[in-house]
Amino acid sequence: MKSPLIVIGVLSVCALITGCTTVNETGRSQLMLVSPSQEAQMGLSTFDQIKKEEKISKDPAINARIQRIGVRIAASVGRDVPNAQWEFVVFDSATVNAFALPGGKVGVYTGLIKLAASDDELAIVMGHEIAHVTSRHGAERTSQNYAIAGVGLAAAIGMEVKNVDPAKRNMALAAYGLGSQVGVALPFSRLHESEADAVGLRFAAGAGYDPRAGATFWQKMSKQGGAKPPEFLSTHPSDATRIANLQKLAPQYMPLYEQSKAKYQTASKSAEQAEADAFLKGK
Repeated sequence: MKSPLIVIGVLSVCALITGCTTVNETGRSQLMLVSPSQEAQMGLSTFDQIKKEEKISKDPAINARIQRIGVRIAASVGRDVPNAQWEFVVFDSATVNAFALPGGKVGVYTGLIKLAASDDELAIVMGHEIAHVTSRHGAERTSQNYAIAGVGLAAAIGMEVKNVDPAKRNMALAAYGLGSQVGVALPFSRLHESEADAVGLRFAAGAGYDPRAGATFWQKMSKQGGAKPPEFLSTHPSDATRIANLQKLAPQYMPLYEQSKAKYQTASKSAEQAEADAFLKGK
Protein backbone atom coordinates (compact mmCIF):
# COMPACT_ATOMS: atom_id res chain seq x y z
CA MET A 1 0.00 0.00 0.00
CA LYS A 2 1.42 3.38 -0.99
CA SER A 3 2.10 5.96 1.68
CA PRO A 4 -0.38 8.89 1.71
CA LEU A 5 2.64 11.21 1.57
CA ILE A 6 3.82 9.57 -1.64
CA VAL A 7 0.37 9.94 -3.18
CA ILE A 8 0.20 13.58 -2.14
CA GLY A 9 3.68 14.09 -3.55
CA VAL A 10 2.72 12.57 -6.89
CA LEU A 11 -0.39 14.72 -7.08
CA SER A 12 1.57 17.85 -6.21
CA VAL A 13 4.34 17.24 -8.73
CA CYS A 14 1.88 16.36 -11.49
CA ALA A 15 -0.23 19.40 -10.71
CA LEU A 16 2.83 21.63 -10.98
CA ILE A 17 3.84 20.08 -14.29
CA THR A 18 0.46 19.98 -15.98
CA GLY A 19 -1.95 21.71 -13.59
CA CYS A 20 -5.65 22.12 -13.99
CA THR A 21 -7.75 22.87 -17.03
CA THR A 22 -11.36 23.92 -17.36
CA VAL A 23 -14.25 22.29 -19.17
CA ASN A 24 -14.99 24.50 -22.18
CA GLU A 25 -18.77 24.32 -21.92
CA THR A 26 -19.17 24.72 -18.16
CA GLY A 27 -16.01 26.39 -16.88
CA ARG A 28 -15.52 23.70 -14.22
CA SER A 29 -11.91 23.16 -13.13
CA GLN A 30 -10.49 19.65 -13.52
CA LEU A 31 -7.19 17.92 -12.76
CA MET A 32 -5.54 17.17 -16.10
CA LEU A 33 -2.33 15.16 -16.41
CA VAL A 34 -3.03 13.88 -19.92
CA SER A 35 -2.22 15.80 -23.09
CA PRO A 36 -4.76 15.92 -25.93
CA SER A 37 -2.36 13.98 -28.15
CA GLN A 38 -1.98 11.19 -25.56
CA GLU A 39 -5.73 11.10 -25.15
CA ALA A 40 -6.33 10.89 -28.91
CA GLN A 41 -3.75 8.11 -29.26
CA MET A 42 -5.52 6.04 -26.62
CA GLY A 43 -8.86 6.63 -28.33
CA LEU A 44 -7.59 5.60 -31.76
CA SER A 45 -5.85 2.47 -30.50
CA THR A 46 -8.81 1.42 -28.38
CA PHE A 47 -11.28 1.92 -31.21
CA ASP A 48 -9.15 -0.15 -33.59
CA GLN A 49 -9.11 -2.95 -31.01
CA ILE A 50 -12.88 -2.78 -30.49
CA LYS A 51 -13.49 -3.01 -34.24
CA LYS A 52 -11.44 -6.20 -34.34
CA GLU A 53 -13.35 -7.80 -31.47
CA GLU A 54 -16.92 -6.64 -32.12
CA LYS A 55 -19.17 -7.50 -35.06
CA ILE A 56 -19.64 -4.47 -37.31
CA SER A 57 -23.03 -3.99 -38.97
CA LYS A 58 -23.06 -4.22 -42.76
CA ASP A 59 -26.57 -2.76 -43.11
CA PRO A 60 -26.10 0.21 -45.49
CA ALA A 61 -29.27 2.00 -44.38
CA ILE A 62 -28.41 1.85 -40.68
CA ASN A 63 -24.82 2.89 -41.29
CA ALA A 64 -25.90 5.82 -43.47
CA ARG A 65 -28.39 6.96 -40.83
CA ILE A 66 -25.83 6.97 -38.02
CA GLN A 67 -23.27 8.72 -40.20
CA ARG A 68 -25.74 11.48 -41.12
CA ILE A 69 -26.60 12.06 -37.48
CA GLY A 70 -22.97 11.84 -36.43
CA VAL A 71 -21.68 14.31 -39.00
CA ARG A 72 -24.32 16.86 -38.02
CA ILE A 73 -23.29 16.54 -34.38
CA ALA A 74 -19.61 16.79 -35.35
CA ALA A 75 -20.40 20.08 -37.10
CA SER A 76 -22.19 21.27 -33.96
CA VAL A 77 -19.23 20.27 -31.80
CA GLY A 78 -16.80 22.24 -33.96
CA ARG A 79 -13.25 22.25 -32.64
CA ASP A 80 -14.05 20.89 -29.19
CA VAL A 81 -12.57 17.48 -30.08
CA PRO A 82 -8.79 17.94 -30.54
CA ASN A 83 -7.10 15.81 -33.21
CA ALA A 84 -10.51 14.62 -34.43
CA GLN A 85 -10.61 11.95 -37.12
CA TRP A 86 -14.36 11.41 -37.00
CA GLU A 87 -15.60 7.88 -37.49
CA PHE A 88 -19.07 6.49 -36.73
CA VAL A 89 -19.35 2.71 -36.56
CA VAL A 90 -22.46 0.60 -35.95
CA PHE A 91 -21.88 -2.61 -34.00
CA ASP A 92 -24.30 -5.47 -34.60
CA SER A 93 -25.34 -6.36 -31.07
CA ALA A 94 -28.50 -6.33 -28.98
CA THR A 95 -26.65 -4.26 -26.40
CA VAL A 96 -28.50 -1.00 -25.73
CA ASN A 97 -25.43 1.19 -25.72
CA ALA A 98 -23.26 3.78 -27.43
CA PHE A 99 -19.86 5.25 -26.65
CA ALA A 100 -17.40 7.87 -27.85
CA LEU A 101 -13.62 7.92 -27.58
CA PRO A 102 -11.05 10.69 -27.95
CA GLY A 103 -10.12 11.46 -31.52
CA GLY A 104 -13.71 11.50 -32.77
CA LYS A 105 -14.40 7.76 -32.60
CA VAL A 106 -18.05 6.86 -31.96
CA GLY A 107 -19.68 3.45 -31.63
CA VAL A 108 -23.43 2.80 -31.68
CA TYR A 109 -25.02 -0.61 -31.07
CA THR A 110 -28.00 -1.85 -33.06
CA GLY A 111 -29.81 -2.57 -29.79
CA LEU A 112 -29.90 1.16 -29.10
CA ILE A 113 -30.97 1.97 -32.66
CA LYS A 114 -33.94 -0.40 -32.35
CA LEU A 115 -35.01 1.12 -29.05
CA ALA A 116 -34.73 4.77 -30.11
CA ALA A 117 -37.93 6.03 -31.72
CA SER A 118 -36.34 8.76 -33.81
CA ASP A 119 -33.16 10.40 -35.05
CA ASP A 120 -33.73 12.98 -32.31
CA GLU A 121 -33.38 10.34 -29.60
CA LEU A 122 -30.31 8.80 -31.23
CA ALA A 123 -28.75 12.25 -31.51
CA ILE A 124 -29.35 12.90 -27.82
CA VAL A 125 -27.49 9.71 -26.86
CA MET A 126 -24.66 10.29 -29.34
CA GLY A 127 -24.36 13.92 -28.27
CA HIS A 128 -24.17 12.83 -24.64
CA GLU A 129 -21.36 10.36 -25.34
CA ILE A 130 -19.42 12.87 -27.44
CA ALA A 131 -19.85 15.41 -24.62
CA HIS A 132 -17.90 13.08 -22.33
CA VAL A 133 -15.03 13.42 -24.81
CA THR A 134 -15.23 17.19 -25.32
CA SER A 135 -15.39 17.65 -21.54
CA ARG A 136 -12.38 15.32 -21.26
CA HIS A 137 -14.03 13.21 -18.59
CA GLY A 138 -11.98 10.13 -19.45
CA ALA A 139 -8.71 12.05 -19.30
CA GLU A 140 -9.79 13.61 -16.02
CA ARG A 141 -10.54 10.21 -14.53
CA THR A 142 -7.28 8.81 -15.92
CA SER A 143 -5.43 11.70 -14.28
CA GLN A 144 -7.06 10.97 -10.94
CA ASN A 145 -6.48 7.21 -11.19
CA TYR A 146 -2.83 7.42 -12.14
CA ALA A 147 -1.98 10.21 -9.75
CA ILE A 148 -3.43 8.25 -6.84
CA ALA A 149 -1.94 4.93 -7.94
CA GLY A 150 1.43 6.46 -8.76
CA VAL A 151 1.49 4.55 -12.04
CA GLY A 152 3.53 5.87 -14.95
CA LEU A 153 1.05 7.53 -17.29
CA ALA A 154 3.28 7.24 -20.35
CA ALA A 155 3.50 3.47 -19.86
CA ALA A 156 -0.26 3.14 -20.11
CA ILE A 157 -1.20 5.83 -22.61
CA GLY A 158 1.92 6.33 -24.69
CA MET A 159 1.77 2.81 -26.12
CA GLU A 160 -0.72 0.98 -28.27
CA VAL A 161 -3.47 -0.69 -26.25
CA LYS A 162 -2.54 -4.19 -27.37
CA ASN A 163 1.04 -3.77 -26.06
CA VAL A 164 0.11 -2.39 -22.64
CA ASP A 165 0.18 -4.50 -19.50
CA PRO A 166 -3.41 -5.83 -19.00
CA ALA A 167 -3.83 -4.18 -15.60
CA LYS A 168 -2.76 -0.78 -16.93
CA ARG A 169 -4.83 -1.26 -20.09
CA ASN A 170 -7.94 -1.98 -18.02
CA MET A 171 -7.37 1.08 -15.85
CA ALA A 172 -7.05 3.29 -18.91
CA LEU A 173 -10.08 1.80 -20.64
CA ALA A 174 -12.18 2.16 -17.49
CA ALA A 175 -11.39 5.86 -17.47
CA TYR A 176 -13.12 6.16 -20.84
CA GLY A 177 -16.19 4.24 -19.72
CA LEU A 178 -15.20 0.85 -21.15
CA GLY A 179 -14.46 -2.39 -19.34
CA SER A 180 -11.68 -4.89 -19.95
CA GLN A 181 -14.24 -6.77 -22.02
CA VAL A 182 -14.73 -4.34 -24.90
CA GLY A 183 -18.23 -3.04 -25.33
CA VAL A 184 -18.98 -3.27 -21.61
CA ALA A 185 -19.72 0.22 -20.35
CA LEU A 186 -18.68 1.39 -16.90
CA PRO A 187 -20.22 4.27 -14.99
CA PHE A 188 -18.93 7.81 -15.13
CA SER A 189 -19.48 9.84 -11.98
CA ARG A 190 -22.77 11.60 -11.39
CA LEU A 191 -21.02 14.94 -11.95
CA HIS A 192 -19.69 13.78 -15.32
CA GLU A 193 -23.07 12.39 -16.34
CA SER A 194 -24.92 15.60 -15.49
CA GLU A 195 -22.30 17.64 -17.33
CA ALA A 196 -22.51 15.38 -20.40
CA ASP A 197 -26.31 15.59 -20.38
CA ALA A 198 -26.22 19.39 -20.52
CA VAL A 199 -23.40 19.67 -23.06
CA GLY A 200 -24.76 16.82 -25.18
CA LEU A 201 -28.18 18.44 -25.33
CA ARG A 202 -26.61 21.57 -26.78
CA PHE A 203 -24.68 19.53 -29.36
CA ALA A 204 -27.85 17.75 -30.47
CA ALA A 205 -29.86 20.99 -30.64
CA GLY A 206 -27.07 22.64 -32.63
CA ALA A 207 -27.28 19.74 -35.08
CA GLY A 208 -31.00 20.31 -35.61
CA TYR A 209 -32.32 17.61 -33.28
CA ASP A 210 -35.08 18.24 -30.75
CA PRO A 211 -33.63 18.60 -27.22
CA ARG A 212 -36.99 17.51 -25.76
CA ALA A 213 -36.19 14.01 -27.01
CA GLY A 214 -33.74 13.61 -24.14
CA ALA A 215 -36.50 13.31 -21.55
CA THR A 216 -38.68 11.08 -23.74
CA PHE A 217 -35.77 8.73 -24.42
CA TRP A 218 -34.95 8.30 -20.76
CA GLN A 219 -38.61 7.80 -19.91
CA LYS A 220 -38.57 4.94 -22.38
CA MET A 221 -35.36 3.55 -20.90
CA SER A 222 -36.86 3.69 -17.43
CA LYS A 223 -39.86 1.65 -18.55
CA GLN A 224 -37.56 -0.87 -20.24
CA GLY A 225 -35.61 -1.38 -17.04
CA GLY A 226 -37.91 -3.45 -14.87
CA ALA A 227 -36.21 -5.50 -12.18
CA LYS A 228 -32.95 -5.60 -14.15
CA PRO A 229 -32.19 -2.39 -16.09
CA PRO A 230 -30.61 -2.59 -19.55
CA GLU A 231 -26.84 -2.26 -19.53
CA PHE A 232 -26.84 1.30 -20.85
CA LEU A 233 -29.31 2.45 -18.19
CA SER A 234 -27.49 0.65 -15.39
CA THR A 235 -24.30 2.63 -16.02
CA HIS A 236 -26.00 5.96 -15.34
CA PRO A 237 -27.41 7.67 -12.25
CA SER A 238 -31.05 8.01 -11.18
CA ASP A 239 -33.24 8.10 -14.27
CA ALA A 240 -35.92 10.14 -12.45
CA THR A 241 -33.40 12.87 -11.64
CA ARG A 242 -31.98 12.76 -15.15
CA ILE A 243 -35.42 13.09 -16.77
CA ALA A 244 -36.28 16.07 -14.55
CA ASN A 245 -32.97 17.77 -15.37
CA LEU A 246 -33.38 17.18 -19.11
CA GLN A 247 -36.91 18.59 -19.02
CA LYS A 248 -35.58 21.66 -17.23
CA LEU A 249 -32.70 22.13 -19.69
CA ALA A 250 -34.57 21.55 -22.96
CA PRO A 251 -36.38 24.94 -23.22
CA GLN A 252 -33.14 26.95 -23.23
CA TYR A 253 -31.92 25.00 -26.28
CA MET A 254 -35.14 25.28 -28.28
CA PRO A 255 -34.10 28.50 -30.12
CA LEU A 256 -30.83 26.85 -31.18
CA TYR A 257 -32.75 23.77 -32.29
CA GLU A 258 -35.24 25.76 -34.36
CA GLN A 259 -32.47 27.73 -36.04
CA SER A 260 -30.41 24.62 -36.83
CA LYS A 261 -33.44 22.60 -37.91
CA ALA A 262 -34.36 25.25 -40.49
CA LYS A 263 -30.87 25.04 -41.96
CA TYR A 264 -30.98 21.26 -42.37
CA GLN A 265 -34.58 21.19 -43.64
CA THR A 266 -33.50 22.97 -46.81
CA ALA A 267 -31.29 20.03 -47.85
CA SER A 268 -32.60 16.74 -49.22
CA LYS A 269 -31.62 13.51 -47.47
CA SER A 270 -29.51 12.45 -50.45
CA ALA A 271 -27.68 15.78 -50.47
CA GLU A 272 -27.11 15.52 -46.74
CA GLN A 273 -25.77 11.99 -47.15
CA ALA A 274 -23.40 13.13 -49.89
CA GLU A 275 -22.17 15.89 -47.60
CA ALA A 276 -21.69 13.39 -44.76
CA ASP A 277 -19.71 11.04 -47.02
CA ALA A 278 -17.49 13.90 -48.16
CA PHE A 279 -16.96 15.02 -44.56
CA LEU A 280 -15.86 11.56 -43.44
CA LYS A 281 -13.60 11.01 -46.44
CA GLY A 282 -11.86 14.26 -45.67
CA LYS A 283 -11.51 13.58 -41.94
